[in-house]
Amino acid sequence: MNPVQGGRAAARWAEWMVCWRWAVLLLTLIAVAVLGSGVRFLSFTNDYRVFFSKENPSLTAFENLQDTYTRNDNVLIMLLPRSGTVFDRRVLQAVRELTEKAWQVPYSSRVDSLTNFQHTWADGDDLMVEDLVDDPAALSDADLERIRDIAVHEPLLVNRIVAPDGRATGVNITIELPGKDPTREGKEVMAHVHRLVDEMRARYPDIDWYLSGIVVMNEAFPKATQSDMKQLVPLAFLAIVIGLWLFLRTALGTLGVVLVILFSIVMAMGSAGWLGIRLTPPAASAPTLILTLAVADGVHFLLSYLFAMRHGADRHAAVVESLRINFHPIFLTSLTTVIGFLSMNFSDAPPFHDLGNIVAMGVTWAFVLSVTFLPAWAAVMPIRPRARKERNHLWIDGLADFVIRRRRPLLVGGLVLSLGLSAFVPRNQLNDVFVHYFDETMTFRQHADMVDKYLAGLYFIDFSLDSGEPGGVADPEFLRQVDDFAEWLRRQPGVRHVASITDVFKRLNRNMHGDDPAWYRLPEQRDLAAQYLLLYEMSLPYGLDLNNQINVDKSATRLSATLDILSTNEVLDLERRAEAWLKQHAPKLATRGASPTIMFANIGKRNIRSMLLGTTVALVLISLVLVFALRSLKLGLVSLLPNLLPAGMAFGIWGLMVGEVGLALSVVTSMSLGIVVDDTVHFLSKYVRARREQHLAPAEAVRYAFHNVGVALFVTTVVLTAGFLVLATSHFELNSTMGLMTALTIVLALVLDFFLLPPLLLATDKGETI
Repeated sequence: MNPVQGGRAAARWAEWMVCWRWAVLLLTLIAVAVLGSGVRFLSFTNDYRVFFSKENPSLTAFENLQDTYTRNDNVLIMLLPRSGTVFDRRVLQAVRELTEKAWQVPYSSRVDSLTNFQHTWADGDDLMVEDLVDDPAALSDADLERIRDIAVHEPLLVNRIVAPDGRATGVNITIELPGKDPTREGKEVMAHVHRLVDEMRARYPDIDWYLSGIVVMNEAFPKATQSDMKQLVPLAFLAIVIGLWLFLRTALGTLGVVLVILFSIVMAMGSAGWLGIRLTPPAASAPTLILTLAVADGVHFLLSYLFAMRHGADRHAAVVESLRINFHPIFLTSLTTVIGFLSMNFSDAPPFHDLGNIVAMGVTWAFVLSVTFLPAWAAVMPIRPRARKERNHLWIDGLADFVIRRRRPLLVGGLVLSLGLSAFVPRNQLNDVFVHYFDETMTFRQHADMVDKYLAGLYFIDFSLDSGEPGGVADPEFLRQVDDFAEWLRRQPGVRHVASITDVFKRLNRNMHGDDPAWYRLPEQRDLAAQYLLLYEMSLPYGLDLNNQINVDKSATRLSATLDILSTNEVLDLERRAEAWLKQHAPKLATRGASPTIMFANIGKRNIRSMLLGTTVALVLISLVLVFALRSLKLGLVSLLPNLLPAGMAFGIWGLMVGEVGLALSVVTSMSLGIVVDDTVHFLSKYVRARREQHLAPAEAVRYAFHNVGVALFVTTVVLTAGFLVLATSHFELNSTMGLMTALTIVLALVLDFFLLPPLLLATDKGETI
């Protein structure tokens, strides 16, 4: 349907809306109530695994490793005594008390600490296995020094359970959730942990307490989600209401747009609830995005409505005229925006699927309400526009004259500047630090940084090294290769601690040779190593066995490398070097590392690849929509530059200023594509209307487009930018960087639509019929 035919159909639709205005208002309220009731089904998920699709190979590898050995989801409670040392009777008493109580944490399967570390020593021909610290109160100064010497030289403790300088220690609680309701189970664990830590803090006020670990990170995600919804949505709403009032200067008109916004959010979030979508930090930003995007349609309708009334039309005639000229572009902009957000379903991270789908529903409902509820509202309410003199449009008309007069230098300069900035896109490197998703104001980030400073926190890589035969973990050659790999890892930058079964074998071998330090090496006979292992396992108490390091048939062992907080590139580089070392020095043991650290390190790269396809599909679909709607292949092709270049320029500026792109920015191009098309569509729609309906020359058609839609484009851009800048204040990096980059892209889109698109039209339109 061309714009002329579309205008006639829109006029008939508007007349129908005016005629049935009260019924439309009533049906709108019923629809909002029915769809909005689905909000009660919304829930927050606290499982970091939701960021990974079921087909993600890193997730598959990690799940397979977790199934082979015991799971290592954990809560790490770090004790930082103000006295400066953990080797103190009172501090060790706190550690022992916490260790005992930690077994009561729901779903805990193992508790490791300084006090319950299974220290081994020889008594003649007997192997003695006992807690490193039994009764702290009875320890002498010599005992404390002995314990310190053991702890800071034990590979399984130092840098993991105790700091090398003895200033901090940790109690690590291994959690095995049943998985029936991970969100409820995780909340149950953390509620117990918080009560336990509060109790210990009250009993030992001279010790500072910090929480880290996978389960703690899981709790931080919904906290970030809820914090954003409580703070950002009201802030964005206030900014948009103020902006609307300043531009529209009509209370009832502003209220009508506000109701469209609120209804769109309620209907979208309710629809998400009915569909069973769970909220994650990215998906929780949907209300803020809908709040921002729902404004544009209403602003275009109301500005045209108020313009018609100022020129003598009554309310009903103004509604009909406004819908006649705006229905077609509003439909196109809504459709292209929906396509852009739906393309986020190509993302490798499911939370971005949910974000795209929820926002797409919100934009759809905003369109429906803008062509039904808002016209009915305007037909009912006594909206009286303030009288404005024509000089209020002088600035936009002056801008039009400037652009037409300087079209050649603007065309050349615009292309040079936009392409020049886009040339800096390759300066961006894929890099991320997933702990830094949470900014330094959040308790989780503060605790994670402190734990990383003294011990080792969330970052780790597990390797499952398979001997290829049952009982093969006792094979001396296998153990030698495992130990060589462990020692190589310990020398790598960024590796804080390596837990290897070979350290247990070395200690047992030393014990069985009268604790002679010269025998701290791997046993040379397989049967001897197997006997050591059997003897040791039989002496271990319940819950402290070796199932976390050795599989059931003792054919494979898990080697765990705990890392500093590293960037994506550093983690991937370490993973590549580890694989290369195994292939070269132990090809039979060659395997890939697996862990949440590896998963998050790879997700950005995988997401960029998947979103390149999504962006391409969205671009093709949007281009086809524009060509079909404008009935002009030339105009469709002309629109590509102002639609594509804003994202390229934004990423070029980002490359110059920042130079790093993470998970959040990998979806911005696809998401913003549907948004930046809006300005182009509205400008082209008015341009085509001037050329086809009023038979104006190209230069006059440009003036007509500026005069009739320029102010609305400026208003909507300001409002959209304000909304996304509010999102940029989020304490969750995935939301803040996405908001900042999208705001930058939207501003650049308006600049190109004002200063590049008109010269392009004048250069390609030679005055013939279009």
